[in-house]
Amino acid sequence: MKTRYLFPHRFKLLGWLLLLPSSLVGLLMSFDYQIFSVDATVFALYNDGIEPAKVFTFIENSIVDEIIAVLVIVGGILAAFSQEKQEDEYIAKIRLESLLWATYINYGLLLFSILFVYGLGFYQIMIFHMFTVLFIFLIRFNFILYRTSKAMA
Repeated sequence: MKTRYLFPHRFKLLGWLLLLPSSLVGLLMSFDYQIFSVDATVFALYNDGIEPAKVFTFIENSIVDEIIAVLVIVGGILAAFSQEKQEDEYIAKIRLESLLWATYINYGLLLFSILFVYGLGFYQIMIFHMFTVLFIFLIRFNFILYRTSKAMA
């Protein structure tokens, strides 16, 4: 089956290699584990810290969380949207259904969070929501593929 918007299969392993360790480090950082710090001068479109808000300026910032977030997103996209070895209509159907499933669950969790989580906890949940669509998609898609391969064996 010809697919237009999927990465070649060789990117799937790279995606997993980026996604798994960076997700683990990101999860540890979300519980205030300071694994390492890299301070750098970065360009900020907007910075609202302790000082008065700044726009279009350079600031000093620890860039570890930005690096981890980029690795999680790039790894997740490569792992999720790389072709399977045998890409056919059935795989495309599972992929589409998993993406719909992930979107519905993600927005259901977001609605739940909006209604029942307040304060700093809401901010932390919003950070997790940046990545939950990819994680839910990957879990469901790979689970269905695994279950299908077991049923066929």
